[in-house]
Parts: sequence; structure tokens; C-alpha cells
Amino acid sequence: MKSPTISAPRSSGRRRWPDMGRALLKVLDRGAPLFASLLLLLIWELACRLFQVPAYLLPTPSAIVQGALAVSLESWLGHIWATLRVSLQGYALAVAIGIPLAVALANSRLLSRTLYPQLVIIQSTPIVAVAPIIVVVLGAGDAPRVVITFLITFFPIVVSTVTGLLATPPAMLELSRSLGASRLREVKNIQLPFAVPYIFSALRISVTLAIIGAVVAEFVAAEDGLGFFIAFSTSFFKVPQAFAALGVLVTLSLALFQLVSLTQRLLFPWSLPDAEK
Repeated sequence: MKSPTISAPRSSGRRRWPDMGRALLKVLDRGAPLFASLLLLLIWELACRLFQVPAYLLPTPSAIVQGALAVSLESWLGHIWATLRVSLQGYALAVAIGIPLAVALANSRLLSRTLYPQLVIIQSTPIVAVAPIIVVVLGAGDAPRVVITFLITFFPIVVSTVTGLLATPPAMLELSRSLGASRLREVKNIQLPFAVPYIFSALRISVTLAIIGAVVAEFVAAEDGLGFFIAFSTSFFKVPQAFAALGVLVTLSLALFQLVSLTQRLLFPWSLPDAEK
């Protein structure tokens, strides 16, 4: 008769390997973006070295790091703050004007038919072509840069918020009106909660557009900021430093995107899809 203690270690060993495989797959799944980025940087580095690409055409990642270290920390912080300050001011102005305007458009057919085509015309106008005119009209300083950033960011907020407000089930609106609810309470307690997922989708998109708007404005007229630093570096063929500034811009955009997502997760967790909770 076989002893039962002999087969126990074998069965536990068999169970251990699938568990380790699942844990490894879980780590790979979570770290897939990081692994892909590192692989891309490695291919970039090797390709530039193998084909001897000049640094003024396409610098290697190591050359970009060296170019970034050649600039003082004080200078980096000054340019980052200049771009971030304009981006956040234009973004805040777009949110403060865009959401109330969207509520008005969603609840007034006359206003929607009057203003919505004008908003489409403004959005269809190339901001890069209008930026020099804005600078001439508003003069130097942050004001023209904030306005340019606002013009780039506010349209997605308006359109997405209007879409969310109009997606409110008509039955709930009819029920609230039958109970004698005012239009203000109807908007506050019914329409806006339904529009929250749409609003945050627009906020995530617009916060990245705010960085783009600030950089476009800095290309036109600025004495500081990451956009100014890129233009200044490329004019002196310091391409690695320009790429370093581009990397900082991407990092800022990702950080602001995640900050908006975190705000929704903390303040409005019920508005998230089940997969993101």
C-alpha cells in the first residue's frame, strides 16, 4: 500500500508552477507600457549608433540625457513653470466658461442655433494663424498666451458637456417636471450627474491640449517656457536639448492627464466604468 505522503509534495509542486506563471503574467501586464517604452528607447539608441545618424538630425536617448544635464536645474524649473502657469490658467478659464455655456446651449434651442455655429467657426480657424494677431492686440505677457490656450481647449469641453446633458433620459426629466422641480434643480440634480462621465472625458482631452496651446503661444511670442526653449535650442542646432524639452512636455501632459483621472476617481467614483473602478 502506497503512503499518501509521497504524492503530496509532487501535487504542491505542480500547483506552484501555474501560480508563478500567473504572477509573472500579471507583472508583465502591469509593466507592459514601461517595458515597451524601454524597448523602444533601446532600439532607438542602437539604430542611431548602427547607422551613425548625426546628432543634429536625430540624437540618441543617451545624448538627449546629456543635453538635459547640460542645462541648469534652475533654468529647467523656470521654463517648466512658465509653460505650466499659462496652461493651467487657460485650462481653468476654458472650464469656467465652457461648462456653463454648455448648460445654456443644452437647455435653450434658440441659443444653441445662434451660438453653436459661431463656436464651430472659431474652432475651425487655425489658431497658429490667429496667434500673431492675438499677440499684437493683447501685447506682451501672459494674456495672449492664456487666450490662445483657452481657444484651443474650450471647444471639446463645450461639445462633450452638451452631449452628456442631452443624453439624460427624457423619462427622468418628465418625472421631475411632473413633481414641480425647478429648471435649476433639474440641471443640478439630474442633467449634470448624467453628464459627469462626458465632462471628465473632455477634461482629460483638454488638459493635454492646454499644454499644446501654451507651446504654440510660446512659439509666437515668449521669453520663457518650454516652447521658447525648443525654438531657441533648434535655432542653435542644440537638438538634444530640444528633444529633452519635448520629453518634459510629454511628461507634463501625462501627469496632468492622470491628475484629472485621479480627481474623477476620488470625487465621482460612481461615474467610472466597472472596468476602471
